[in-house]
Amino acid sequence: MSTESDEVDRIVGAWNTQRPDLDFSPLEVFSRVDRLSKHLDRARREAFRRSDLEPWEWDVLSALRRAGEPYQLSPKQLLLQTLVSSGTMTNRIDRLVARRLVRRVPDPIDGRSVLVTLTDDGRIRVDAAITRLVDAEAAILAVVPRQDRERLAGLLRKLSLSFDS
Repeated sequence: MSTESDEVDRIVGAWNTQRPDLDFSPLEVFSRVDRLSKHLDRARREAFRRSDLEPWEWDVLSALRRAGEPYQLSPKQLLLQTLVSSGTMTNRIDRLVARRLVRRVPDPIDGRSVLVTLTDDGRIRVDAAITRLVDAEAAILAVVPRQDRERLAGLLRKLSLSFDS
């Protein structure tokens, strides 16, 4: 256990003084997760900004990039990966088409449907953004040894899975 104290230790200590009848261990975990989330959000936004992308654009473009060649998905597949409404996804695709980061192409299997395809410019931007993102996140984690990172990732996965089921 670390001998250093952070702001959460101060907050929990004050609450323990005021309400010794409560177990504040959840606050010790989730207040830190919340604070780290704010730092991570800033780092991510900066990585995306440097690639001239908004976070929502990153969500769509990265889903297409992760799909592998030919970097295309149906709007429904994009919906499932980005967890937004159909109307929101249509608007996002329209805006990405206008920026020439994606294009709509007819689905060769179902001519009534379209596929959203990453353009070369979209791929270049998303590749630059993921490089910047990984670098920024590695810098944030630099104070944590690899073995501790792996343990932390496993614990967070366990907690995350409890919400997915």
